[in-house]
Amino acid sequence: MVPKLTLAAPHEAENQIELSLKQSFESLEPSLKPPFSLTIPKPDEYTQLNHAILHAILTQPQFAKTHIKHLHAVVTDGYATFVNLLLKIIHHLYPKLLGSVKNQLLWVTNEMVRVSGIGYDALLISLMRHIVGGDFSDDNLWLCTKLVTLLLDKWDSLLEEASHVLCSGLYVFLRVLADHCRLNGEKFESLKHLEVNFCVKIVREEFHLCLKIGRDFIRLLQDLVHVPEFKSIWKDLMLNPTRFNTLGFSSVSQIYCTRTSSRYALLRITPEMETQLRFLLTHVKFGHQKRHLMWFARKFLSELDKETVIVDIVRFICCAHHPPNEIIQSDVIPRWAVIGWLLTTFRRKNYIEANAKLALFYDWLFFDERMDNIMNIEPAILLMVHSIPQYVEMTNTLLEFLLLLLDNYDMEHKDIIVKGVSSAFRLLESKGVIQSLDVLTSCPTLSPSLKERLSKLLLSCGIGKLGSSKESLPVPIQPGQQMV
Repeated sequence: MVPKLTLAAPHEAENQIELSLKQSFESLEPSLKPPFSLTIPKPDEYTQLNHAILHAILTQPQFAKTHIKHLHAVVTDGYATFVNLLLKIIHHLYPKLLGSVKNQLLWVTNEMVRVSGIGYDALLISLMRHIVGGDFSDDNLWLCTKLVTLLLDKWDSLLEEASHVLCSGLYVFLRVLADHCRLNGEKFESLKHLEVNFCVKIVREEFHLCLKIGRDFIRLLQDLVHVPEFKSIWKDLMLNPTRFNTLGFSSVSQIYCTRTSSRYALLRITPEMETQLRFLLTHVKFGHQKRHLMWFARKFLSELDKETVIVDIVRFICCAHHPPNEIIQSDVIPRWAVIGWLLTTFRRKNYIEANAKLALFYDWLFFDERMDNIMNIEPAILLMVHSIPQYVEMTNTLLEFLLLLLDNYDMEHKDIIVKGVSSAFRLLESKGVIQSLDVLTSCPTLSPSLKERLSKLLLSCGIGKLGSSKESLPVPIQPGQQMV
C-alpha cells in the first residue's frame, strides 16, 4: 500500500496533488531503486519522474538520500519542475501533512537551497507563511525553529543570491518574536535565542535589508524594545543612526517615509486564511456575513493566544486586499466592516487592541500621496464615519487613538506625522471617499474635545473651517448591515 502524505477525514475526497504524486510513484516505483536508467526521459516522462521521486522522498525517509541522488542525476531544468511541485504541496496541503512528511519537506527544502534550485526562494517564503502568529503548539514552534536555523545556516548563499528571503525572514521573525518574548518556559528559550540572533544579525550587519522593508520594520521593532538586544538597536536608530554604517541612511524618518510592500503583509497570513478573507470580501453580501465571520473566528481565532493574529489580519486587509471599483460599489461586505468586527468581537488584551489600531492607522502617520496608496487609509475613515449612527463609541475611540498617535508617537518627528495625517484627511475628502470632513468635525454625538482637536489640526493645515456650524451626518447603516 502506498504511504499517504496527509491526514484527511474519511468523508474528504483525495486531494488531486497528492493523488498525482501517488499515481506516479505507483507507476514508477520499480525504477526508483538503483541502478537508475541512463536514458534521457521525454518531457512528460520527466514530469512524472519528478512526481514519483518527490513522493518517495516525502514518504520514505530511510531512502531519501538515494532518491535525492536520483533526482540530481536526472535533473535537466535546474530543479524548476521539482520545486514547483514542492510549492504546490506547501501552499495547498501543508496544514494536513503528516508529521513525518513535514520533516521530510523541510529536509528536501534545505537540499534545494543547497543546490540553488530554481525557485527555492519562493519555497522558503511559502513556508514562512505557515508560521502562525500566536500559535504556541509544538508543530508551529518546530517550523519556526527549522526555518530560522536554515536561514542562519545558509546565510552567506542567501545574502548573495536571494537577499529578499532574508528581508522576509526578518519581517516574520520580528513579528513572531513579539509573541514568543511574552512567554516563559524552557521550550521557548532556545527558539527565542535563535530568532533574536537572526534578527539582530541582519539589523547590525546588513541594515540595508531593513530599509527595503520600509516603515513596517519600525512598527514591528517597537514591539520588542523591552528585549535588551532590540532596546540598544532602537536607541541607535533614534539617537545615533550612523552606527548602522549604511550609505545614505541618516535618520529614521527615511524609513518612515518608505511604504512597505503588500507582500510583507501577506507573509503573516496563511494561504488558507487569505483564501477565506478574499472570499468574504469578494462574494459575501453585507448583512449576510454573520455565519461566515463566525466560521472564520472558530477556525482561526478560537484560542485566546491566537488573537494576536488580528493585528496581522487588519494589516492584510488595509495593505494587501484592494478590491476593484465594481466590488466597492456593490453590496459585498466592505473592508471597514470586517475590521470593525475584529476590533469589537474578541476579548483582546490591551496591547493587542493597541497594535490592531496602530496597524489600521500606521500609513496615515507618514502618508504621502505621491507614493502611498489611498486604499491603505480608506478602511479607517469609513469605519469611523459609518460607525457614527449606531456605534459612535467606535468613532470616538478610533479618533482619540489617531490624535494620541499624532501627539505622542515620535515627538522628534511630529512634523512628519502631522503632515502625513493631514495629507491623508485631505486626499480622502478630495477623492470623495467621504463627502466632507464635517461629518466628523460637526457631528453632534462625537466628543466635543475630540472635535475641537481635529478641527484645529485641519485648520492648521488649511483644511476645513474652525467652528463650522454645518452638521453633516453620515448615511446610516441599513437594517441588517451591522458589523456582525
